[in-house]
Formats: sequence, C-alpha cells, structure tokens
Amino acid sequence: MTYLYIVAGAVVGAPLRYFIGVRFAEWTGGGFPWGTLVVNVVGCLCIGLLLGLPGDRAISPEARLLLVTGFLGSFTTFSALGFETQAFLRGGEVGKALVYVALSNGGGIAAAWLGWTAAR
Repeated sequence: MTYLYIVAGAVVGAPLRYFIGVRFAEWTGGGFPWGTLVVNVVGCLCIGLLLGLPGDRAISPEARLLLVTGFLGSFTTFSALGFETQAFLRGGEVGKALVYVALSNGGGIAAAWLGWTAAR
C-alpha cells in the first residue's frame, strides 16, 4: 500500500511540474527558468504547511506518503535547478546562476517557514 500512495501522488505532481514549467517558459520567453523556481518555492511552502500542522491537525501517515513523498517529491525539481544553474555557468552567465540559486534557496527556505508558521 505504501508504494500506491507514493505513486498516486507522483502521478499528479510530475505532470503538474511539467505543465507549470512549459507555461512559464511560454509567458516569459524562456530566458530564465521561472517555472522551476516557482515550483520549488511553492513546493517548499506546501511542505511547510503539511508538516507544520500541529498534532491535533497533523496529516495521517498515508496522507504524508501521498502528498509529501509522492506529490511534492515529484513536483519539486531540485535536480532541474542544479542542471539549469550549470547551464548558466557553462554559458558564462555567472550573475544569472547566482541570482537563481539565491532566489531558489532563499525563497524555498522562506516559503517553508511561511508554510510552517501558517500551519501553526
């Protein structure tokens, strides 16, 4: 049953990540990986909300597998962030790489804190 919960979440998270990435590339012209950045920050907000819920409102182990491990695990894109950062560096765009890493990490940490705080 454990794997079914994870797969069910992943089946939704991965296509949603792709959809958001494609839409942001269309909207912005694709010069900066806004879709990946948005997905990672929103994913951090969601994990903060879900795992920050106090004990009397905490999610069940099954919901945690479905939402955190399955959905958010396939929705967030840290490996894409690493590759896109390397692409900036390979292209000599050090400034873009630094901004992207700072926004992704800083935004992600801030969003996780915001989610945790909102849940509490």
